[in-house]
Amino acid sequence: MSLRLGDDAPNFKAQTSLGEIDFYEFLGDSWGVLFSHPADYTPVCTTELGRTASLKYEFEKRNVKVAALSVDSVESHKLWINDINETQNVEVNFPIIADENRAISEAYDMIHPNASLTATVRSLFIISPDKKIKLIITYPASTGRNFQEILRVIDSLQLTANHSVATPADWKDGERVVVLPSIKTEDIPAKFPKGFELVKPYLRLTPQPNK
Repeated sequence: MSLRLGDDAPNFKAQTSLGEIDFYEFLGDSWGVLFSHPADYTPVCTTELGRTASLKYEFEKRNVKVAALSVDSVESHKLWINDINETQNVEVNFPIIADENRAISEAYDMIHPNASLTATVRSLFIISPDKKIKLIITYPASTGRNFQEILRVIDSLQLTANHSVATPADWKDGERVVVLPSIKTEDIPAKFPKGFELVKPYLRLTPQPNK
């Protein structure tokens, strides 16, 4: 059965480029990003892993731990990391999981029917500290991930987890947000003292509460 938003993220133990990990222990109380790749030495994924490494500070300041996955071996991962560091001018400092038997890929429903065993293993999961899946994005092999969008979604998830708001289309951190319909309009001033705009009875905008 396919994983859905709100499901528990499957735990696993695995060998990685940084040694053996228990996934839940690795995440601890942090948010997590788990993203998969078809195989080592693939060009688009080389740029993605490089970009992830270059965003180390951005993930750290959001309390996010990152792990990548490929169906190749730890030895292959380590050699690939040398190429990534060289060509992307970075230092890969997060684990790349070896999923040679595809057990993790299958647990996370990363391998899709009517395709080769590895060609469509390009999924990304955002996992909250309570180990729930909060976002799933699956990319075709030809399209590199937009990491600014991934950071934007993390900002939204973390904001909306702690405040009674949602984020509108194209929202970026620091912009106005939507008051949830469950909040009565007459209760907004007490809950959101920065003020609000009543666009429609069901569309109320307020400054981002944690800024």
